[in-house]
Amino acid sequence: MQTGEDGEQLQRGLTNRHIQLIAIGGAIGTGLFLGSGRTISLAGPSVLLVYAVLGFMLFFVMRAMGELLLSNLKYRSFRDMAADIIGPWAGFVTGWTYWFCWIVTGIADVVAVAGYVAYWWPDLPRWIAAVLLIVVLLVLNLVAVALFGELEFWFALVKIIAIVALIVAGLVLVALAFSDTDGTTARVANLWEHGGFFPQGLRGFIAGFQIAAFAFVGIELVGTTAAETKDPERTLPRAINSIPLRIALFYLGALAVIMMVIPWDRIDPETSPFVTMFAMTGMPAVGGIINLVVLTSAASSANSGMFSTSRMLFGLADDRMAPRSFGRLSSHHVPARGLMFSCACLVPGVVLLYAGTSVMQAFTLVTTVATLMFVVVWTMILACYLVYRRRSPELHAASTFKMPGGPVMCWVVLAFFAFLVGALALDPDTRRAMVMLPIWFAVLAIAWWTMRRRGVADSIQASVTLGALGARESESE
Repeated sequence: MQTGEDGEQLQRGLTNRHIQLIAIGGAIGTGLFLGSGRTISLAGPSVLLVYAVLGFMLFFVMRAMGELLLSNLKYRSFRDMAADIIGPWAGFVTGWTYWFCWIVTGIADVVAVAGYVAYWWPDLPRWIAAVLLIVVLLVLNLVAVALFGELEFWFALVKIIAIVALIVAGLVLVALAFSDTDGTTARVANLWEHGGFFPQGLRGFIAGFQIAAFAFVGIELVGTTAAETKDPERTLPRAINSIPLRIALFYLGALAVIMMVIPWDRIDPETSPFVTMFAMTGMPAVGGIINLVVLTSAASSANSGMFSTSRMLFGLADDRMAPRSFGRLSSHHVPARGLMFSCACLVPGVVLLYAGTSVMQAFTLVTTVATLMFVVVWTMILACYLVYRRRSPELHAASTFKMPGGPVMCWVVLAFFAFLVGALALDPDTRRAMVMLPIWFAVLAIAWWTMRRRGVADSIQASVTLGALGARESESE
């Protein structure tokens, strides 16, 4: 149980039903619904291989995280394990970087929601929809964690129903050889008849990783719910092990069907292909319904982000790595001050809606920043695993949820992350956002150096060490 100021504790209000759907919701993000149009335009049908490779690699990150969290049930999130296994500085960097990840992702979701609202009200100022979403998120998250779990359960269920409906509808259109007004026929051959499976060549295939990687942002979300999960030894493995099936169905299945119905070179990179596919059937009301679904998806992602950032700030405050006021809980056992701070940090992001020539341009900018930050967090999880395997072979031997491939797969995935960062550097639109990475870590380095100068880091070291010892003693009893 996570304890904050005055002995206040987070409550284990998330059941297996909540965790399974939160995990699914985390695996189906805004990047799939909105960003997949641009990804398809870059890579063509080879986008299916892009998503498959990304899903394969991130599955091992999740398995590493799962083994680590279950090796010590006192870990409240992967931030705790970084502080314990690598050192307080790692917990500081991981916690604040993950907080920043979700702030940037929340901004991307706000941008996406503004774009979806324009489907119905194109003349409505974008900032109105953005600010309204932020206010709604704040109000919803100020209530008990059980309500968050319930909301995410239904949000995720809506996503699942929508994608399954899309797959079924697409397969029906293919079976009926449906023809659009311009004579294009829905058929499986559309996957290779418009320039081949790699129509944009190797460069296009590599470019597909730029936006596609953002679609997996939030896949590690279950790692922030450890302190509020009932029976984590049963629920976390089940949530993690179902990831490959989710990716095969929700990513590969949905995108394959879309490109069977709409050839890849006819998909508009500025709009959601999910909305386009239903609207092209001549039933605009269905397109509107799907637009509502993808809007709900973006709101769900932002909701998850506010949940995780407030809990991360709570843990940082508990370890004296953030203002102590963030370590206080409301009467509903919610870290309200951290939540309000995170929501306030979304407001400046509304300006991005007017920074570019289109919603997609603003979306590309913030998603690249978010992707880079999440790669750092995923890398830290793998670094923790490598140190854990070297220092605690007895814990690994006793684990009932061992990571397949062990250290070897860790290095394979780390090499893939290096390739991913290189892919982001190739395109001017994504390369501009990479300047944020050194700036952010310079800020963190200055903050940590200041804490050391004031002697705070030493007390943090003692706190983390004592906490780890206490956890291990309670585990052995």
